[in-house]
Amino acid sequence: MKRLAELPGWLRWGLYAAVGVLLLTIVQNLGGTDRLTSVTSSQSMLRWAIPILLAGLGGLFSERAGVVNIGLEGMMILGTWFGAWGGITYGAWWGIVAGIIGGALGGLLHALATVTFGVDHIISGVAVNILAPGITRFLSSEILTTIPGGSITQSPRVPGVGSATVPLLAGGTIGNWTTPDLFGWLGTKGWFFVSDVASILKGVMTRISWVTVIALMLVPFTAWLLWRTRFGLRLRICGERPEAGEAQGIDVYRYKYIGVIISGALAGLAGAFIASPELSGIYLEGQTTGRGFIGLAALIFGNWRPVGVLGGALLFGYPFGIGLRDLDGSASHALILVNAIGLAAVAFWAVRRSRRTDTVLAVTLSAGFAFWYLTTDVVPDVWINVLPYVIVLLVLIFFAQRLRPPAADGLPYRKGQT
Repeated sequence: MKRLAELPGWLRWGLYAAVGVLLLTIVQNLGGTDRLTSVTSSQSMLRWAIPILLAGLGGLFSERAGVVNIGLEGMMILGTWFGAWGGITYGAWWGIVAGIIGGALGGLLHALATVTFGVDHIISGVAVNILAPGITRFLSSEILTTIPGGSITQSPRVPGVGSATVPLLAGGTIGNWTTPDLFGWLGTKGWFFVSDVASILKGVMTRISWVTVIALMLVPFTAWLLWRTRFGLRLRICGERPEAGEAQGIDVYRYKYIGVIISGALAGLAGAFIASPELSGIYLEGQTTGRGFIGLAALIFGNWRPVGVLGGALLFGYPFGIGLRDLDGSASHALILVNAIGLAAVAFWAVRRSRRTDTVLAVTLSAGFAFWYLTTDVVPDVWINVLPYVIVLLVLIFFAQRLRPPAADGLPYRKGQT
């Protein structure tokens, strides 16, 4: 039997997802809640995950080219404004295009600073994050205030690109015919694990935005582009051994520019999605709320791989989706037990590898979460918003040795260096 690490990425992450759903099913039965695997929770999870996924894929292109892009948040802010303005002025799909262009302009600025002028990547990214809110506020004062219903801090309603439900599996339509709802039928049967998986799948296949479809298709496309094409090989060389790439005749500067501009474009698409009716339906100042940084966390969690970024985005989007519907706090409380069991599994993994420090830490944290779960009935509202960041910290603490960023990621490079 193959070791887990030797399996294809899509299969390995699929197994992780199956184990995760099994854990949620067990906890859901113990905790007396039905929200952990409900249709509405999975729908909300997917909506919250898409901007994180797009930002993470954007970071992937940039960092595979060797440029750290802390400025994803600022590029996403540009995408929200341009996406809303374009949608209001020219229509929904042109709004998506405008958001992509707005983010790409932010990427171009970051590339100009880091690649051409050799500015430190972190400083340049922070500068983009500072400039973007100022630029969008100025544009709002000059343009949005002249549109009925607009102001310096928000836009009028933004049109949407529409949505669809997958026929046969989630009860969509083909022409005038309403198809069967396979996953919905399975979800009502109450079968252990099977019904929970069916409910989650129905949620992610019901009334999904066309932008969501595009974002999900970008995952296999990115994997193919970066690991199966000449372009991808050259881009990755720029992030691993740029001097070797230059020796082979690769224009390293050009590929770095391309990687960072694509990064900004994807962040801009994420911003346009946030301003669309799928999430908010308007441009609102400050509405990105750190999703660009969470996208970077998803990139690290996914070990700089497209499928891993998707897994991280769904994992980080899940608590936000749960929090929207968890009026009585039962689901948030149940997630504490999920954390306790997960950390117990990490402790078992650490014992098998004779990692004493990790074992002690995992056991201590697991016991702490278990005690919290047993001694409380409700948790603070802020917990569900903090949980994604807690997950990132735990991944970095226990699995940092298994992470492999591009070797030259963030390192300064000048043409002709050896």
